Amino acid sequence: MNRSLKKMLLSAMFLALGLVLPFFTGQIQQIGNMLLPMHLPVFLCALICGWQYGTAVGFILPLMRSAIFGMPPMMPTAVAMAFELATYAFAAGFLYSRARWQCTRMLYRSLIIAMLAGRAVWAAAMMVLMGLSGGVFTWRMFLSGAFLNAIPGILLQLILIPMIMVALDRAKLVPFRRGVQEKPSRGKEPV
Repeated sequence: MNRSLKKMLLSAMFLALGLVLPFFTGQIQQIGNMLLPMHLPVFLCALICGWQYGTAVGFILPLMRSAIFGMPPMMPTAVAMAFELATYAFAAGFLYSRARWQCTRMLYRSLIIAMLAGRAVWAAAMMVLMGLSGGVFTWRMFLSGAFLNAIPGILLQLILIPMIMVALDRAKLVPFRRGVQEKPSRGKEPV
């Protein structure tokens, strides 16, 4: 199968998974804010298919879910989440794909950096969107929404995503890259 077609099909599967997973939280916003069910397929898409596909899925997913199911609310939540999830996917997928060694240590580095960057982008988007509607986005709202309420979801991501990636590596479906192999220079035989 063509590699780009395979990545598009996997991306569509991750998008569908992101649409369905929040139903397991009962469409209750407080539980969804704690477990962050849309984040898992976005991170996995970026790590498996690449940052380009993951970024697209991350941006589209909350907007599509809001348009179809009304959750999360479009303004300001879904729009801010679109930028947040796209940032997660871009940062995690880009860092992981550029790593010399793909391993659980690099997975954790990529995930943590992506989580911090995504939350910063979410805060900036919320400040702009709330400002446009006459509201105020406070430091307390940022800490609560980005970190305190999200601790269970952050822990879930830091446990499940590496577990899934290690399982995919062991099954030889998405193998870790074990280092960049240097090409021998002209006239010299590899040792």
